[in-house]
Amino acid sequence: MPVLTTDAESETGIPKSLSNEPPSETMEEIEHTCPQPRLTLTAPAPFADESSCQCQAPHEKLTIAQARLGTPVDRPVRVYADGIFDLFHSGHARALMQAKTLFPNSYLLVGVCSDDLTHKFKGFTVMNEAERYEALRHCRYVDEVIRDAPWTLTPEFLQKHKIDFVAHDDIPYSSAGSDDVYKHIKEAGMFVPTQRTEGISTSDIITRIVRDYDVYARRNLQRGYTAKELNVSFINEKKYRFQNQVDKMKEKVKNVEERSKEFVNRVEEKSHDLIQKWEEKSREFIGNFLELFGPDGAWKQMFQERSSRMLQALSPKQSPVSSPTRSRSPSRSPSPTFSWLPNKTSPPSSPKAASASISSMSEGDEDEK
Repeated sequence: MPVLTTDAESETGIPKSLSNEPPSETMEEIEHTCPQPRLTLTAPAPFADESSCQCQAPHEKLTIAQARLGTPVDRPVRVYADGIFDLFHSGHARALMQAKTLFPNSYLLVGVCSDDLTHKFKGFTVMNEAERYEALRHCRYVDEVIRDAPWTLTPEFLQKHKIDFVAHDDIPYSSAGSDDVYKHIKEAGMFVPTQRTEGISTSDIITRIVRDYDVYARRNLQRGYTAKELNVSFINEKKYRFQNQVDKMKEKVKNVEERSKEFVNRVEEKSHDLIQKWEEKSREFIGNFLELFGPDGAWKQMFQERSSRMLQALSPKQSPVSSPTRSRSPSRSPSPTFSWLPNKTSPPSSPKAASASISSMSEGDEDEK
């Protein structure tokens, strides 16, 4: 297997060429004992000073093509990624995921810069260095965390940690008086680019907080933080608390309005059902009424039948023209035959005749008695 020659170094001291000739001094083959990638996630990633690579085997230089083919087979490819990782977010995690999956068998080392270096070259951080170290240790893609990482990578640092490649986005990173702090890494063929995640960054998150400062100050006052802890003046504290009370009242009014709307909707639904039932019952009642009292209803037929029966009961029957002769006793004389009703065809010719007929009728009744 090719090994590094002692004279094949660039101006920065980083080896840049390979030699197929073994070193001048013969040495026995030494087995690689480099740490292997984490297979379980039951514990956080270790720190570099707790599990540094103590492998004594020669660490041959690899090309990107060789690493992507799975070479070497006796040790993982050691990939290094560094950063500040303040307010650790999904953009950081996605960059580390890309670095971890660059090669089939990768061991990802993540360097985190200290507070002193960060404040000097970049600015103040929200999280201190201990918090940022712990955030990286609990990322599933990280195999090892290097505390107090250098701002600019040196050959000594790369050799100490036996780093094969450095992963970072390929945008030139100008800092510490350099146009690109990764320029010498790129020239040595050890740089592997990753893609940035658009729309999320630590600066974006801080911008949101600063932009909506009043909202977050009121939020933390509600959660029990004091004005002193939030560095809020007395006047602003009273203003925020008053705004919180106003918001509570608005929320109550909103809840009452929503409940009122729900109540009105329920009443409308019930009234609609009641009106529908009333219409059905009224149509049924009207139909029954018309069926009973309409022009052809049953009540009219019944009324006509009863009327005809009453008329028949009130109207007397017509007397027969000739009736059989009633047998009379010898002591009585037969009564004259006459009609109960006056003869409409032959009215009396004079009042005297009418009175004579009435008197004769009364006499006939007395004889019958």
